[in-house]
Amino acid sequence: MDEGLIVGVDEAGRGPLAGPVVAAAVILDPLRPVDGLADSKKLTPARRSLLDETIRERALAWALGRAEAEEIDLLNILQASLLAMKRAVEALPLTGEKVLVDGIHLPDLKCPAEAVAGGDASVAAISAASILAKVARDREMVALDARFPGYGLAGHKGYPTKAHIAALETLGVTEIHRRSFGPVKRLL
Repeated sequence: MDEGLIVGVDEAGRGPLAGPVVAAAVILDPLRPVDGLADSKKLTPARRSLLDETIRERALAWALGRAEAEEIDLLNILQASLLAMKRAVEALPLTGEKVLVDGIHLPDLKCPAEAVAGGDASVAAISAASILAKVARDREMVALDARFPGYGLAGHKGYPTKAHIAALETLGVTEIHRRSFGPVKRLL
């Protein structure tokens, strides 16, 4: 392990009714800081996109991990989120001294790790991971909107909005919908 390198980990997409949960793991370069890092939910889509590009350029390493809707239904959303995080950490081309994960739960890792409640707002590497995960997932939902027209995925990103639930009632459940989530389960 490289001394002093911190791996930040976060996920995006725990609450939606459709699509994967996506996690990111990031090792920032202390010599190439990224200004403006914050919890991805507090940033505009344009700002997130700009920071996403900068993080990918300047980080020593970054990787994405995911768990699909079927895995979410099989495991539950918490376990699927932890699996996505584990996959992101394992996909990194470098290892760090310690992994810091946003939240109160830790994925099963083969290295030292610590859960940091509110870490996406207080730890730069976790903020960076939060941004990469959110941008990657949002872009995927826009792409899925073209494959599954009528659900409005590009707009609500799979979250349980009135429009999404109305579309589910009219168009039915697709392969990307999480069947274990209440609003989807009720329609099956």
